[in-house]
Amino acid sequence: MTGYEVRHSNARKGKGLYATKQYNVGDVILEEDPLVSCQFTWNAAYRYLACDHCMRPLETPEQNVRRLAVKPDIALPHSDGFEAPLMDMTSCNACGVLYCSDRCRVNASVSYHRSLCYDQSDARHPIHILLEAWKQLHYPPETTSIMLLVRILAYIKQHPDPAMAASNIKQFCHRTINEDAELMHKLLGDQFKDQLNTLRDLTANVISGDYVEEFLSPEGFCTLMALVGTNGQGIGTSPLAQWVHYVSELAMSDDERQQMDLFIDRLYKEVENEAGQFLNNEGSGLYQLQSASNHSCTPNAESTFPFGNHRIQLKALKTIVPGEEICISYLDECSLQRSRHSRQKELAENYLFLCGCERCVSESSQPDVTSEEEMSEEEIDSDD
Repeated sequence: MTGYEVRHSNARKGKGLYATKQYNVGDVILEEDPLVSCQFTWNAAYRYLACDHCMRPLETPEQNVRRLAVKPDIALPHSDGFEAPLMDMTSCNACGVLYCSDRCRVNASVSYHRSLCYDQSDARHPIHILLEAWKQLHYPPETTSIMLLVRILAYIKQHPDPAMAASNIKQFCHRTINEDAELMHKLLGDQFKDQLNTLRDLTANVISGDYVEEFLSPEGFCTLMALVGTNGQGIGTSPLAQWVHYVSELAMSDDERQQMDLFIDRLYKEVENEAGQFLNNEGSGLYQLQSASNHSCTPNAESTFPFGNHRIQLKALKTIVPGEEICISYLDECSLQRSRHSRQKELAENYLFLCGCERCVSESSQPDVTSEEEMSEEEIDSDD
């Protein structure tokens, strides 16, 4: 029996996720695999090896850090044992894409891969052409991938009941066409917003069929783009981060801990100097339950990826009582520390809603200026 339910929240927020039992701090509320997930296109182009289905890294921490730092002689202490999960690596017999296990290979094939399997070296294949076009339209840092959209369409096409699968996807669509267009333009950027029809045509060359055609109309494609832009949950996996977490749990003397911390700091600096923003394997996924969680600027839950793949875990940050709405933050930790106006502005631009959480209501008397504007005014006052 689950301890939560998805039900109508109110006219402003639509549906929400509500507790049906008490959760204490640290309790796991739910675990969920996405309907589909996908590595970011530029992330894959920068050779971040990952399972094509669940995004589990396909490198050991030592292999990962040597490649990222471009230093083949780096040796990580306490790194034995990280090779075991890679022993089950396999690939698609037809196209050669890599999977962390036969289970992921089969799940991908059943869910979407049969419709999208192609010769990876064929530069004239419609998928290759679509990916190259997307990379030109959506430079790093990416917020979604066109292949997440394509996998959604393949999921519908391959589903035993495609009508039901299409209905599942439509549950994520709840804005007007004008709102969808506004979100899509922001996703692509002003300089590329006129390229939507090009993307739609290229996507239609990849996949078509009775139950996906409605998503390939001008309005349907715009809605689908907005859907993956706002409902796509960011996913990040990293062998290096897994190793750092592992050694942080080891018993060490104070001196050993200090030396290890210094070693890790130097390691990250070396990696960042070479790899820049491509430190982790990054992508996005579409989650049916987790996406029902509304935003709050004082969230009582958070999304984590403790398994090193795309399986998400929603954990309680505070005590949650039966009947209470389970809310996460759509903003990162840094943005949450900013002024009410700054938070409202970011949420309005990226998610098209005005936040009415308890914190925003309690701070309604604050001036309508961003944190940066407040700082500028304070600097001017101090100069006077």
